[in-house]
Amino acid sequence: MSPFIARLLQPFSFVFSRARSLSSGWLPYLFLMPALLLLAAFSFWPVLYGSYLSFTDFSLMRATHWVGLDNYRALLDNAMFLTGLRNSLLFLLVVPVTQLAAIALAVLVNHQLPAMRWFRAAYYVPVVTTVSVVGIMWGFMFHEQGTLNYVLLQLHLIAAPLGWLSDDHLALFAVMFVSFWRGLGWYMVMYLAALQALPAEMQEAAILDGASRWQRFWRITVPMLYPTIVVCSIMSVLAALKAYQEVDVLTQGGPMNSTFTALYYAYDQGLKHLKLPRGLAASFVVSLCCMLIALLCLRYLKPGRHP
Repeated sequence: MSPFIARLLQPFSFVFSRARSLSSGWLPYLFLMPALLLLAAFSFWPVLYGSYLSFTDFSLMRATHWVGLDNYRALLDNAMFLTGLRNSLLFLLVVPVTQLAAIALAVLVNHQLPAMRWFRAAYYVPVVTTVSVVGIMWGFMFHEQGTLNYVLLQLHLIAAPLGWLSDDHLALFAVMFVSFWRGLGWYMVMYLAALQALPAEMQEAAILDGASRWQRFWRITVPMLYPTIVVCSIMSVLAALKAYQEVDVLTQGGPMNSTFTALYYAYDQGLKHLKLPRGLAASFVVSLCCMLIALLCLRYLKPGRHP
């Protein structure tokens, strides 16, 4: 730019700089706009509209009327929903087992040994396997004439075949085991990534000080893994409370409604029986339980509270 033109534009330099700062301030929001529009259309609006419908008697065949808390009162008087809520809470038993097993597997595969990459891939296969395939496979495994009963009979651990999915005392625990099997590889990968990010200097210093392997694990590895343990635990708690897929593909809530979970009850009422307000009310109760337990976890599982 020539000096003459620069002198002519000098009085307008403030305007140009101000416009440049405004454009740079709005530019990130322009890039975020497509994602925000999708979230608004497919997440925020359905949640808001669904919360409104849970306070109505919405039906496709008649006009909608406001009923207040009637749908929520009906849930508290419904034995099937209370059974589902109890089973959802029982699913929380999977959380500590999954986390301990995932940490143990991550420590096991965190070594440069022959074929270790194949072991890591094998542990992760259940995560990427579709739930329909999982249902078919474990349906055969849990059948009274299936592989599991055959192995147990050959080992003389049982005297007669067990109805893993047909016995109302065993079915829920069978579904919980499948949920554990599916989630184990995911959490193992997260812990493995955290282990590989730990600085090796602290381990080397502990070895020079004469610390045993267990002391190094408990005094160095676990405290440094604690933030990852908190995140994985919260994710596992939320997944347990929202258990649905395994129930749908294995038992459909049976036998005798013994495997109904709160979220499966919401699906059953809203989509199978077309009682959409009742199903939405149940789903929002599950959401409130998830938020409450997540807040409790964040409050009491702080990084500063590790052993």
